[in-house]
Amino acid sequence: MKIGVLALQGAFREHITMLEALGVSASAVRLPAQLEGLDGLIIPGGESTAISKLMVNYGFYDAISAAAADGLGVWGTCAGLILMAHEVDDGIEDQRSLDLIDVVARRNAFGRQRDSFEAHLDFNGIGEYTGVFIRAPWIESVGEGVEVLASYKGHIVAARKSNMMVTAFHPELTSDDSIHRYFIERVL
Repeated sequence: MKIGVLALQGAFREHITMLEALGVSASAVRLPAQLEGLDGLIIPGGESTAISKLMVNYGFYDAISAAAADGLGVWGTCAGLILMAHEVDDGIEDQRSLDLIDVVARRNAFGRQRDSFEAHLDFNGIGEYTGVFIRAPWIESVGEGVEVLASYKGHIVAARKSNMMVTAFHPELTSDDSIHRYFIERVL
């Protein structure tokens, strides 16, 4: 099992550390050619506009879309959710989306940096989980066939369809590896 973590900006090191602790071969992905041979890709949290601009500069949009179409499992956390969404409310005018999962995401829906928080969630297939929300989006709506995995105060914060998964929170910033295991065991 080989999982790459998009390493352009954001919390990529923490994902790699957690994957390695689970015995998975994990690598930082800085160039599109490094997608070759991967079983999965994590698009981490960070600043979605910065990651988007770097993805354009390095040619990641077509490469990730093609790899996902060929069956690559992709998980987006926080900013990664925004980048994977079909549509983004309150997005930056020229920000592109990968359009990998039929969800509508709302940027910074839970507030600014000072509004960051932790919350107990009931994650479908895992049970109770504590999510770390930092300038987090939420999912306004999901398309046909998209499974809601977790909600918080009436807002969808995790979803999945086939080999695509998104979370509005940061599982890499906790010591609980259950969502990383979920991605490995159920999405890939």
